[in-house]
Amino acid sequence: MSKSLYIAEKPSVAQEFARALNENMVRHDGYMESDNCVVTWCVGHLVTMSYPDKYDEKYKKWSFETLPFLPDEFRYEVIGPVKKQFTIVKGLLNRKDVSTIYVCTDSGREGEYIYRLVAMMAKVPADKEQRRVWIDSQTDEEIRRGIREAKELKEYDNLSAAAFLRAKEDYLMGINFSRALSLRYSGEITNYLGGKYTAVAVGRVMTCVLGMVVRREREIRDFVKTPFYRVVASNEWMGHGFDSEWKTAPGSRYEDSPKLYKENGFRKREDAEELIRTVSAVEPQEMTVLKAEKKTTKKNPPLLYNLAEIQNECSRYFKISPDQTLGIIQELYEKKMVTYPRTDARVLSTAIAKVIDRNIRGLSGYGPASAFAGEVLEKGAWKSIGKSRYTDDKQITDHYAIIPTGQGLGNLPKLSAQSAKVYDLIVRRFLSIFYPPAQYKKVALESQIGNEHFFANFSVLTDEGYLKVAYKPAKKAAGKTAGAGVDAGKNTEEAEGSAKSGANKSEADEAEVDSSFLEVLNQLKKGSRLPVKGYTVKEGETSPPKRYTSGSMILAMENAGQLIEDDELREQIKGSGIGTSATRAEILKKLFNIKYLQLNKKTQVITPTQLGEMIYDVVYASIRSLLNPDLTASWEKGLTYVSEGTIQPEEYMAKLSDFVARRTLFVKDLNNHTALRKNYDHIAQYYKKRK
Repeated sequence: MSKSLYIAEKPSVAQEFARALNENMVRHDGYMESDNCVVTWCVGHLVTMSYPDKYDEKYKKWSFETLPFLPDEFRYEVIGPVKKQFTIVKGLLNRKDVSTIYVCTDSGREGEYIYRLVAMMAKVPADKEQRRVWIDSQTDEEIRRGIREAKELKEYDNLSAAAFLRAKEDYLMGINFSRALSLRYSGEITNYLGGKYTAVAVGRVMTCVLGMVVRREREIRDFVKTPFYRVVASNEWMGHGFDSEWKTAPGSRYEDSPKLYKENGFRKREDAEELIRTVSAVEPQEMTVLKAEKKTTKKNPPLLYNLAEIQNECSRYFKISPDQTLGIIQELYEKKMVTYPRTDARVLSTAIAKVIDRNIRGLSGYGPASAFAGEVLEKGAWKSIGKSRYTDDKQITDHYAIIPTGQGLGNLPKLSAQSAKVYDLIVRRFLSIFYPPAQYKKVALESQIGNEHFFANFSVLTDEGYLKVAYKPAKKAAGKTAGAGVDAGKNTEEAEGSAKSGANKSEADEAEVDSSFLEVLNQLKKGSRLPVKGYTVKEGETSPPKRYTSGSMILAMENAGQLIEDDELREQIKGSGIGTSATRAEILKKLFNIKYLQLNKKTQVITPTQLGEMIYDVVYASIRSLLNPDLTASWEKGLTYVSEGTIQPEEYMAKLSDFVARRTLFVKDLNNHTALRKNYDHIAQYYKKRK
């Protein structure tokens, strides 16, 4: 009697498949078996690429004479600690009574690679039928659907080719560049810092990330704060006080004046004070309303979570690192509570949108959100989700967004407090999309006194919409508050990147007010007269770009194309980023482990170490392109083309080999130690000050 073999990526997943198959399984060493099927598992990777010394003993010693290392055929070997499980899996794959093999490793490039390596080393007979199970969650019905609809494994050959190429790329760059740079620079770095020998570790993605962090740190270090001074008027209307802010406008004596910093501030306090003297001399001390625009605006629920987005929010809200977040969501996935975590999509598929009420009904049993789930079902809001911006098959590659399954709620009491918070975050983001937009009423005022114009903006939330279900982080204790209309006190612009640094807050800032005050403001109209109670100079200063946090770095890696100056290349790699959703957290973790970067666990802020900055300078002086996202993202885009069948693996491999060979040979001929020593000394001065 022939049997079907199901091979999962880890034991816990195999257990779920065994449960879903509803067979009377007997447990054996390394697998489970019934009359009809066998279920086994890998333990993550069972097979890996061999180190160069397995090709030839001469490669054991690092030497320029043996570089570049570019084997015609790559060698692989079973990983020692898991050799026993590999032997078990190999035996099962080759059993004569096994006619069909169901590949149940994680549904993605890495999961494909894990199985293909095992199948290659186990020499699976060509006459055995192999089918690929592709699922989005580990619920019983999704597992059974995946088995029922499993496609022939050969339909995933392009994905497999991309997976093998990605591994070869990382291997060749890591082996050749790390050896070449270590041979050229490690001795000097070690002598400079003291301590044990320090090899230079570089990689396709991790060196690019190092470059992003070091560049940002140096921008901050070199940033010179620029003070600016704004003029704010205290107005009154029907017994209510509020502030309005001056901004240059046509007819102003300061129009296009070199005294200005931006359009609403001055470079010197005395010029701001001069403006106050000018408007204070106008009689009577009243402003004339030129515009009183009133409108209603809507704010739509945000898109669903992909892995990068939720890693960023968990870093911001809960101060947990991306790898911790991934671990938590993986745990929730294995407990059937959420869908597949390693996804780049932020939307639903058309297929899941048609049956999404199942997920919502399940959440009726989740106490913190049961009322919201009930409301969504009662109003039938889910029925139109398939025609909204939250459903788009074109934005999905392997998996749709991370959403709750509505199942596995019996595991809630077993979750840690942190895991429960992350689950709640996912649930609330999911339910939000079935609610209407939040609505605001806004009033924008432009007033004039003499030839000068003052502006104020106000808004009030009139309908919570989705905000009533959305996650609300705890508010920090407020300090001294400003009057309505504009910010008071010292203004520090928190720009996310250097392109934004140096901007001060403008009249576009809105003051949130209550509905009663908005009704008073609604009575203002063109020609209304606003008494002025006085003027104040508000001092501010520009501030440098923010340092990356672990979460914002993950987002920056996902959106690395935005950092590329070349328009054509930026468009070409749009959506690729650097790394993948499955690898970004691990790359960051490695940079912390090798002490090129350091993480403040309390704030999740990332900074480089002195060693990290020295490595940056070494790479900048030798293989500079490794530091730039355009190279890294273009390689990633190439892998996508391979997985789509657009280019052949041989074409990709030829370009890769040529790149590695040229750059390695270039490092051989370098002699730039004197220049680098000056850089090391410059960096060292900064770190001495910090001690």
